[in-house]
Amino acid sequence: MAEGEGWRPPRPCEAYRAEWELCRSAGHFLRHYYVHGERPACGQWRRDLASCREWEERRSAEAQRSLCESERARVRAARKHGLVWVPRQSPPEDWHLPLPEDKDG
Repeated sequence: MAEGEGWRPPRPCEAYRAEWELCRSAGHFLRHYYVHGERPACGQWRRDLASCREWEERRSAEAQRSLCESERARVRAARKHGLVWVPRQSPPEDWHLPLPEDKDG
């Protein structure tokens, strides 16, 4: 099988377009700016959309490589952040006791 035959992009091109449009929306801009203090970087979504379309039209090996690297980077970024809470291995020792009464009420 020749390189690229049978390979499909990790997401449909429509998904890249939707992500790019979402990234450019006013609501996303405001949330991202509020949380991170900077403008969202939407350029990668646009590059991925262009690569996906190039793949669909020409079966370009460069477009295939670009999409694979981009998706790998997204997976690495998602794995970089660990869990906020450490899962319990067992319940607390006093889990069966009644809750303390509210003294103000």
